[in-house]
Parts: sequence; structure tokens; C-alpha cells
Amino acid sequence: MEFNRYTDVDLFITDVLDVLLIDEARNNLIISILVDSKRDNVDNWLLSTVTGDDGDILLVAVCTLPFSLLLWVSDGGSGSGAVEFLASELRIIGFKPPGVMTERKLARQFADAYCGGTGFGGSRVGGSGFGGSRVAGSGFGGSSSGLSNRLSSVWKTTMVIMRLDKLSEYKKAPGFCRMLCEDDISFTPLWEHAFCVDCSLPVYKLSESEERIKARIGKNIHYIWVDGQPVAQAVFGRNTPNGAAVSWVYTPPEHRGRGYATSVVAELSKNILASGKSFCCLFADAANPVSCTVYRKLGYYDVCEVDEIKFVLDKSEKNC
Repeated sequence: MEFNRYTDVDLFITDVLDVLLIDEARNNLIISILVDSKRDNVDNWLLSTVTGDDGDILLVAVCTLPFSLLLWVSDGGSGSGAVEFLASELRIIGFKPPGVMTERKLARQFADAYCGGTGFGGSRVGGSGFGGSRVAGSGFGGSSSGLSNRLSSVWKTTMVIMRLDKLSEYKKAPGFCRMLCEDDISFTPLWEHAFCVDCSLPVYKLSESEERIKARIGKNIHYIWVDGQPVAQAVFGRNTPNGAAVSWVYTPPEHRGRGYATSVVAELSKNILASGKSFCCLFADAANPVSCTVYRKLGYYDVCEVDEIKFVLDKSEKNC
């Protein structure tokens, strides 16, 4: 096996996109980061693969600090030791992901390997077979001494990736849908703050949320449901080559239970599919059966469960 770290985002995309597109909805977050995100602070990104002796990609790893590590593993790579090998290599180069977010079984497998400190039992394969911007094996020096304290893994949340190919019939809520306007900046940052709290996500400063939301005005991506007053929202979140993600779905507590979220998500999903995309996808909180039921009524179906596991230093201060 060989660990390959990339410094050229375009080269990385060229090498990994085809394997990620095999299951585009499942890999929507990784794909959208690579093809649809601003490339700020890429020097802090981890873009890497683990390849087998035949050169086939067994594992893809992406980490855009301060966010958790994202993983994809091939069917052949899941039992090959590639996950343990990656954990060992990250410790050797001193790269410290704050956590891991991927399919439940894979997340726990990586967390066990990374926090256990043993990593991959075999020898570390360096190699210079990949030139240019692709850095393999020992091309990144350092040692695991940067992780001198034992790490513990702490489960944070479980989400369900859901996919929609065709919108089901649904009962429309009272009111109508419109796009975000300047007047909405008075409350939408508060809605998104509450959304982050509800979903155990990092909370942005209100000033940061306000600037981010203002940038959506006029782009027809931020949907507001109105029934006498604004009562719910949904946002066109991420693009992949054949799909798009729905995000920031929120209804204030005093307006819940009236079908507003169903209607605004349906309107956004309908327009995504009408634009030529093959599917919509979203992350739903597995611990919130109400929201999951809303999406399933519209025709969304489960793709997989995703765990986010955070890494914390053990107070015992023992060496790894």
C-alpha cells in the first residue's frame, strides 16, 4: 500500500472524481468540496489517497480544517487495512484531524485505529512513483511525536444521507414560497444560529452569518415560505455534477407542525430536478424522526447513516 498526499487540488480531482461519482449522493460532501467550493487556505487541507500494489485507489481522504476528516473506501479497500494504514500515516506526518465524519462503520473503524495509536501493523511504504504535485509516503516528514498525548474518540452526532430522484405528491401548506430579500437579514441569521444549535453544528457569529446570507440575495438559492409572515426556509446548498444538496432547512418552534418545512423543501427540490439535475440529497438528523418523516413523505430515501466522531486529548497524558 502507498499513502499519497496531494498539493494540487486539480490533480487530486482528476485522480479521484470518477471513483467518488460511482455513488455520488453518498459522496456528495467530498465531491462538492472539491468541485464547488472556494479554495481558501488549501495549504491546510489534507487531500490524500491510499492505493494498492496495483495502483488502484482503495481510500480517499479529505480534510479542510477546522472540519472533520471525510473518507471514502472502495469495496476492496474496506477490509484491506487501508483505513488503519491511513491512520498510521497521519500520525507519522503529524496531521491532526479534529474528528472524522463518514459512514458509521467506517467512522468507528478509523477512530479506533487513529486513537488506538497502533495504526497499520505493516511497514510504512514511502515511494516516489508519483511525481509533481502528488506527494507520496515519506515526502512529508515528521513523526507521531506531535500526537504525544493519547487521544479519545467522542461520538458527536449521527446524520442520515437521503436522496430524492422524483418528488412525491404532498399536501401544500398555507402560504407561498419566495426568494430571500434584504428584509430577511433581520431574522435569517438568527434562524441559522438556531439551526446549528439544534443540529449540534459549529455556531457562527451572527455577523458572519449575516454576510454569508447577504451573499445569497439575488441568486435564487435561499427559499422562504411565507404564511402571513416568514415561517420556514431551505437553501440550495451544494452542487455535484449530477445532483444538488438541500441545506439549512429550518422552521422556528412556534411554526412547526403545519407543513411549512415540507412545502419549502418540496419547492426547492422540485426546482433542482427541473433544472436538469438527476437527484437532490440532504443530511437529516437521525435523532429527529419528525424531519426524517417529512423528507421521506416527499420521496427522499435513506442512502446511509453517517457518524461524526470528535477526537479529544485524554487527561491521562499517556504517550501514544
